[in-house]
Amino acid sequence: MRYPSIDRLLQSPLAQSWLGQFPRSQIVEKLRLAVGEARQARREAEPEALLQRADSLLRSAFQPSLVPVINATGVLLHTNLGRSPLSPRALEQVQQLCAGYSNLELDLESGQRGHRDRHLHKLLHLLTGCEASLAVNNCAAAMLLIVDEFARGREVLVSRGELVEIGGSFRIPDVLQRGGARLIEVGTTNRTYTRDFEQALTPESGMILSTHLSNFAQLGFIHQPEPAELVELARRHEVVSVLDLGSGLLDRRQLPGRMDEPDIVSSLAQGWDLIAFSGDKLLGCAQAGFILGRPDLIGRLSRNPWMRALRLDKLRLAALQGGLLDHLLAPQDVPIRAMLAQASEDLKKRAQRLARKIPGAEVHPCRSSIGGGTTPGQQLDSWAVCLPASEERARQLRQGNPSVLTRIQHGKIWLDLRTILPEQERALLSVL
Repeated sequence: MRYPSIDRLLQSPLAQSWLGQFPRSQIVEKLRLAVGEARQARREAEPEALLQRADSLLRSAFQPSLVPVINATGVLLHTNLGRSPLSPRALEQVQQLCAGYSNLELDLESGQRGHRDRHLHKLLHLLTGCEASLAVNNCAAAMLLIVDEFARGREVLVSRGELVEIGGSFRIPDVLQRGGARLIEVGTTNRTYTRDFEQALTPESGMILSTHLSNFAQLGFIHQPEPAELVELARRHEVVSVLDLGSGLLDRRQLPGRMDEPDIVSSLAQGWDLIAFSGDKLLGCAQAGFILGRPDLIGRLSRNPWMRALRLDKLRLAALQGGLLDHLLAPQDVPIRAMLAQASEDLKKRAQRLARKIPGAEVHPCRSSIGGGTTPGQQLDSWAVCLPASEERARQLRQGNPSVLTRIQHGKIWLDLRTILPEQERALLSVL
């Protein structure tokens, strides 16, 4: 069997149109692959068929794997979907500050080298009242930095009921070990008292650590020390008190109903030496680990050699600056805050309006989860558009353009309106 040469195929109008889109080396490689497949299968292949196969190979090779997804799962902070969407000002700041140059590490007044970790402090102070702050890659990095600086070679006291594991097998004991500290378990799984911490303190103790129960809740016969008691105990024994807050909730008044979740503002008022939390959860910004607290301790952390490896780049600093500005100037534009504030009745109206345009769709009440290691066990009233379910239909939605991630329950596909942004509804209809 004879097959057309690569040179002949390159002269075709379709191949010529590729030259402005793809590298020539890749065009030649995909044409050779197409011809090789036909030869190996011992089948006749017209030039048009080979060109169409090469076209498919080219477009598949250069199709980005990171793509937009419509989150119809009802989980607001879906870790697999990037947690919190960015606010308008965050996106604007990334575009403005990263398209060219910025004063990332330049003091514009003196003309001397500046410090990138100072760009966010003014905004964090306005939002929380913190005396000093620092930002690193994520909350795990923040905890590793704190342990390395204040507890390497020393003891860290943690209640047994707070030795948590979060997503990705991230465990508090492992972080302490990696930071060179010795874990001292205090109290019991369900009941720990301030006196347990006091009895466990030794001259080798460097830190008292309290961790947020991010993805589970304790019920029944339980007790944990009051934060003020631990803070006072740490101060009296001259050890560092640290709260791993995780969820990054600015103010609990942002949450609907009577949801019980510790927040940054209240925790700072309790007097912790250092508080660490995530930037891309309930704060609704880019991924980061924030540390707020005493200026002398923050100063030590900023000089720690690990800071070079854990520091933020200009993209995330720009997004964080924009997100914090939106919290101050236009909190209604922060997507996570808007999703939390949506009234159930408004979601019902949106679901009904959407369902009228989809053959066979029904509207049912449902429950949304905040997710992302926050508010464990607590849910929000919501409404969903429901479709006849099949694994094949769910797969087609996942692989659509745009991709739509749903949940399947009670024999139906559920599209929860709480996590579908209003501006995504037209694209969602085009896929359905």
